[in-house]
Amino acid sequence: MQVEMTVAGLGAAPLKARMSRSSPGRYAVHEFAKNIFSVEAFNGKGARLSPDRPDIDVWQVSGHDGTVRIVYKIFGDTPDGTYMGVDTTHARMNMPAAFMWAQGLESRPMRITFAPPQGLNWKIATQLFTTSDPWTFTAPNLQYFMDSFTELGDLVFSEFTVPNSDGTPVKIRLAAHSDGSQADVDELAKLVQPMVREHMAVFGEYPKYEPGAYTFLLDYVNWGDGDGMEHRNSTAVSSPGLSLKTPQGRSQALGTISHEYFHNWNVERIRPAGLEPFDFTRENVTCCLWLAEGFTQYYGPLLLRRAGLANQVPTGAAIAVINGGARQVRSAVDMSLHAPFADAGVANDTVDRNRTFISYYTYGAAIALGLDLSLREMSAGKLTLDDYMRLLWREHGKVPAPAPGLVAKPYTLGDLRRHLATLTGNQKFADDFFDKYIEGRDVVDYARLLKLAGYDLRKANAGKGWVGTLQMQPVTGGLLVGMSGGRAGATKIPVPFNTPLYKAGVDFDDTIISIDGAPATMDAWASLTTRTPGTSVQIGIMRRGGAKVTRTLVIEEDPALTIVDLAASGALTPAQKSFRDAWLGSRVRQ
Repeated sequence: MQVEMTVAGLGAAPLKARMSRSSPGRYAVHEFAKNIFSVEAFNGKGARLSPDRPDIDVWQVSGHDGTVRIVYKIFGDTPDGTYMGVDTTHARMNMPAAFMWAQGLESRPMRITFAPPQGLNWKIATQLFTTSDPWTFTAPNLQYFMDSFTELGDLVFSEFTVPNSDGTPVKIRLAAHSDGSQADVDELAKLVQPMVREHMAVFGEYPKYEPGAYTFLLDYVNWGDGDGMEHRNSTAVSSPGLSLKTPQGRSQALGTISHEYFHNWNVERIRPAGLEPFDFTRENVTCCLWLAEGFTQYYGPLLLRRAGLANQVPTGAAIAVINGGARQVRSAVDMSLHAPFADAGVANDTVDRNRTFISYYTYGAAIALGLDLSLREMSAGKLTLDDYMRLLWREHGKVPAPAPGLVAKPYTLGDLRRHLATLTGNQKFADDFFDKYIEGRDVVDYARLLKLAGYDLRKANAGKGWVGTLQMQPVTGGLLVGMSGGRAGATKIPVPFNTPLYKAGVDFDDTIISIDGAPATMDAWASLTTRTPGTSVQIGIMRRGGAKVTRTLVIEEDPALTIVDLAASGALTPAQKSFRDAWLGSRVRQ
């Protein structure tokens, strides 16, 4: 793709044209400048200038006449929510991955004209502001421009309106690049409509969509890359191979659509302080992705259930957190602070994230479940997590901002604690919940809380033996531990903490050569799960340096949990049914 950027009114100061290193909705550094080539610069009269490179992301242009025009080419073939992809079928652009910007002039309005290839039936979908020219758009400032994901292609549009709390119509648009016909995209829109109404019911109103509509930018082509990325007045969703021609495909599309739509309140307007304003020159760190992403992860399937579009109950994250040994290493806040390393961050060294990190999506979804059920229990159903989200909306998200793309009152961790105390009228409850489950490493009593809704938390394999879940593969002389694909170019998978194998002193790149004196084989290893918990097994180990040692492995009971729906066996009490209906039932006023 070729890009031409003109900046006028510079005076005598050099222009610093720079490329972003990070992108809203992502928390790691991605070095978008690596895909730029053939950079040229000119003054206002067209005379060629020679840009310097004081930094890898910066092209500095001096000696101009107050105007600079920069022309460059950029490669992109990753059409997900983070990067860009341009080919003969579409141009799918995350703005920080595609466009330079003028450092120091971030508050200036911007104007952009797209020039699609000739002979293609391309249309455009974006949250940028329209003009009288269908290919020219504006943005009030850099923050809004960079948050305005844009797609050009043979798009199929569908739209509908829903009433806001004051009765005014709110326009929702779908722009789909897929195998679907107009009728197929219209059918998807019919499913999205009750979904967005359930979302609005949580917060009590829709946000103000500054360009006049909210747009789902949907890309379902086989050569794409899967992703979902929130933006202020739109979202970019992609899923390779998903077909809109079938009811199954359209239903499958709803999961990511629901998650991303919740973000137009939670994150885009109810925004943590570490992300506002977004700094495109570095990673952006916040304490609170457990709420920004995790609570969204909880509400995505919950609101599909309330809308009658899915049967899923958002309880699975609780099991992952209960069993996750990483909870002993990092709190939910610590997991959020680790995001720049975990959120598609690129590094070549071996990491032990499999045993030290639980995704803030998962951790936060488990916290949301625990807080929702706890509020319902303590208030006899008068307070729910919906009330907490609505309070955050009023206190932070709804506060008028100085310009589109900005948030006037981002929240801190202390704000979140204070608002919970205000909602409940119980400072001790708020302090205990934050101290134990958010800033601490304790786990909510899910067994008791889920029982209120008629779900039983039980051991999935009660009485069965367990040594830990890990990668094992046969090699000459025994079983290689935690080295996926063998030693050459292996993916190294450390043995999880607090497992019997870890307690026995075994880790990745060890070779188990014997089990109770017999040669170690996969069958012999698998048979350990049939032994009674508490049984001791002698295992011979060869270390990576060739040393041989013997260790005692003590079989433990499999800790894996499962959730049993008491309704399936007819054991649901009237009180449990009432609690469940209040939790999972629709909030939309008919």
